[in-house]
Amino acid sequence: MSNSLYETLGVSEKATGDEIKKAYRRLARKYHPDINKDPSAEDKFKEINAAYEILSDEKKRAQYDRHGDAMFGGQNFHDFASSSGMGNLDEILKNIFGGGGFGGFSSRGFSDFTQTGGFGGFGEEEDLDARAKVTIPFDVAVKGGEHTINFGGESIKIKIPNGIAGGEKLRIKGKGGGGRGDLILTVNVAPSNEYERDGDDLYKDVLIPLKTMMFGGKIEVKTFKKDVTIKISENSKSGQKIRLKGYGVQNRKSGIFGDLYLRARVSLPDVNALDGELAELMKQKLPEA
Repeated sequence: MSNSLYETLGVSEKATGDEIKKAYRRLARKYHPDINKDPSAEDKFKEINAAYEILSDEKKRAQYDRHGDAMFGGQNFHDFASSSGMGNLDEILKNIFGGGGFGGFSSRGFSDFTQTGGFGGFGEEEDLDARAKVTIPFDVAVKGGEHTINFGGESIKIKIPNGIAGGEKLRIKGKGGGGRGDLILTVNVAPSNEYERDGDDLYKDVLIPLKTMMFGGKIEVKTFKKDVTIKISENSKSGQKIRLKGYGVQNRKSGIFGDLYLRARVSLPDVNALDGELAELMKQKLPEA
């Protein structure tokens, strides 16, 4: 005697109630149409529900164990369910098993599974959130702005808050598993050719002409906030730091800006471009150390 209902849930005919329940939970997660986008998943999900409805009820299970697939006209349950039409399956089985107790499992659709957190009908939560990594440009991390990613074949425009740091996470609502969970992005910040970041402070090398380093003067510097004019003292040294207070990264919690530290680097002139007499004079007069 064939007993294909057990095969539907992948359990033996001697399976306990707990084993049947565990098999049902596993298969229902796998074929839930909110998660599994295969066109056949919904019918498979209803078939699994129907098999569980029967085998989880002691009276229906005993009835089926006595008669087996003869109750389905000798067909295995999959073929029987397919030929009966999934929409009418619960009514047909009500008639076969004497009515009552079939709570519309083919249409219980999916109310048992749509509670917050996932499969609420199972008494446990299912994580429907999807996770991915995203690398954003350095300037976007500092200033904030929009960034577009491709995930699951979809182009998604995300908003980057200013001051975000590498390792932080962003939650994109409704872009997770089955369209119900969220997409959680771990942020990686691409390195900058111009800046270094330490917490909320920024560091930047600035080339300063030899003449300005020696005799003082002013230079223009671009920052993330605006262009600023910096006064350079005479006899400045290479590597010397110049602090611009409040020109760093804005802290996301306090709203306070860090500082920008400029590191002075000497820009040496091309000797070949100097006036010959000046070059010779410098060669003779400049100290060795």
